Amino acid sequence: MARPEDRRPIVAGVDPDPAKRWALAWAADEAALRRVPLRLVHAATPPTAGIRRWEPPSSWEACTRALREAGEQVLQAAVSFVEARQPGVEVSGLPAEGDPAWVLREQGHDAAAVVLGSWHLSRVREVFSASVTLNVMAHARCPVVVVPEPQDTVPEDAYFVVGVDGSARSAAAVDVAFQEAALRGAGLRALYVWQPGLLGVLDEHAARKECRRLLHETVADRGAAYPDVALHQELVGGHPVKVLTEASAHALGLVVGTRGHGGFTGMLLGSVSQGVLHHARCPVITVPHDLPA
Repeated sequence: MARPEDRRPIVAGVDPDPAKRWALAWAADEAALRRVPLRLVHAATPPTAGIRRWEPPSSWEACTRALREAGEQVLQAAVSFVEARQPGVEVSGLPAEGDPAWVLREQGHDAAAVVLGSWHLSRVREVFSASVTLNVMAHARCPVVVVPEPQDTVPEDAYFVVGVDGSARSAAAVDVAFQEAALRGAGLRALYVWQPGLLGVLDEHAARKECRRLLHETVADRGAAYPDVALHQELVGGHPVKVLTEASAHALGLVVGTRGHGGFTGMLLGSVSQGVLHHARCPVITVPHDLPA
């Protein structure tokens, strides 16, 4: 994510249901912390969810007009919500037409981050929502934050969690994790998850030593740049999705890397990124490895 002095806006996808405001609230608070503009985006596609008495118009022109008007109403309500929650944030609404994933990816080109919501849905709608979210996460040129429905648990201590594997994508994720932790005066848990069954002929002692080396090399220099962030380096055995999901239970956010651009969406994100997206109990921030400076 952009550094605090960066004035690039945060882009938030707006759900038409006024009961689903948690992602919008997260985006408003983040924009206030970073003192950057907040751009709210709603891509109207028929039928527009949340419009109680929507009836098919008599013509294509009438349908387009009805969708545009409905989208503008959704955005007006969202702007009012942000203004009430964070009066100091410069907020604007952008009505758009077309595929939501494409619209959000385009808006993310000049953004500090794209913020989306996630929640428990019916099976049909869940598949649609996930396809939009995964598409944006896989192809966005900026960090993408997926904010789940609020849980009953309250963070015991203020900290972020970041997954580290020694690769370029995890190094970019560590940069963002430090920035987020510093912004909130929080700590940072850097986790390297190793799977003994995948180590082949290496003995456990040598494997753990190598994992610790990679973890330390990834976070050491970055930690020096953020002396006020309490850093905890942890080497944990197990499946990465399970370990990171459990670590997310009391965290302010979970930061993971993606594989880059081009090819199939699932291959881009990797099983770990997709797994934590579905199971994490805090906002998940996915970071492309070629994040602009």
